[in-house]
Amino acid sequence: MQHDYDILIVGGGLAGNCLALALKDSGLRLAIIEANTREQLQNSPAGDRALALSAGTIKLLQALNIWDGITSKAAAIKNIHISDRGHFGKARLSAKKQGVEALGYVISARDIEGHVAKLVEQAGIKQICPARVVGLMSGLDAVNVSLKQDDESINLTAKLLVGADGGQSSVRKLLDISQQVTEYGQTALVTTIKSSVPHNNVAFERFTKSGPLAMLPINDKECSVVWTRTHEEADDLMKGSEAEFLASLQDCFGYQLGALTLTAPRRAFPLSLIRADNMVVGRTVIIGNAVHQLHPVAGQGFNLGIRDVVQLAEMLLEQHQQNADLGEKVLLNKYAESRQKDHDNTIGFTDNVVKIFSSDWLPMAAARSISLAIMDHIPTAKAVLAKHAMGLAGRLPRVGNRG
Repeated sequence: MQHDYDILIVGGGLAGNCLALALKDSGLRLAIIEANTREQLQNSPAGDRALALSAGTIKLLQALNIWDGITSKAAAIKNIHISDRGHFGKARLSAKKQGVEALGYVISARDIEGHVAKLVEQAGIKQICPARVVGLMSGLDAVNVSLKQDDESINLTAKLLVGADGGQSSVRKLLDISQQVTEYGQTALVTTIKSSVPHNNVAFERFTKSGPLAMLPINDKECSVVWTRTHEEADDLMKGSEAEFLASLQDCFGYQLGALTLTAPRRAFPLSLIRADNMVVGRTVIIGNAVHQLHPVAGQGFNLGIRDVVQLAEMLLEQHQQNADLGEKVLLNKYAESRQKDHDNTIGFTDNVVKIFSSDWLPMAAARSISLAIMDHIPTAKAVLAKHAMGLAGRLPRVGNRG
């Protein structure tokens, strides 16, 4: 049976576009289905958020020929300073002591999304946009996909459908995949500040009873702020004036960077841990934020998603080289099993950090402060923490057959 496509990718964001780039030289017939226009994606408030790219993610972006085009817009993290407000414990990580050029990099979501979208366009990958997926049905040898584009209904077939359409994934909903949701009762306030003292490429993670405050270096004296507060506190801070917001931020962070001023609008994003119960249904697999949404405390959301992308690409390329079925149940289940350990470890690590460092219970606060202080003086413990921060704690997938 002749299908319209070998692989249909739903979602023209980072996960979907990166997957398409990983497969672009394979000879596979690909198409990306995206519900929004490129202008809508580019102007989305979500583009303001800063992404912390781990050292492991940089290796994968290099393999996908993405990194060289965005390196000038990314700021290196040379050191990480971890502290617990009101307690003595601190831990410091250094790229130099770990023998690496940087522990990671920070880039705006808009900068990397725009560059990846440009590469997809240059590669001539088919884009069906804007179009919404309104129906799915897997058969023995094909998945049938119903689309709505303007007032037109379109029916397509493919050997495999990949849902890479984010946290509100229409693919996941159409497949009736249930989710496990942990509500943290927290909101992330995102903005950019300029400091009177240079950050010297130091990323700050400061834990408070309401949640963590991250200051991530971007320009010489600018940092991206990810400030976690309770819903009520965040609501008050968003309603208040910029002066009141800055005064509260300065009080929470201190004066390590001198006086702070706002250089970007304030945005608010409610936080929860969301994890899909399944990754595979029929000839469809979901990846990235369609499967997992993490608290930003450890900056691991995109890093975990890009590992999903590259692992799936590696397995699909190998399957294609063997002239085997791309939507084969055994293959897709093998992919889901291969990602399980990484998901469990990364999600578990992030969730534990949130719970441990958002508690103001005195015994817990004392224990974590002591742990930070001990970790700061034990090289082996610090090396383990650094590997987690750099996304090198486990095996990195490779992008196969790229010449």
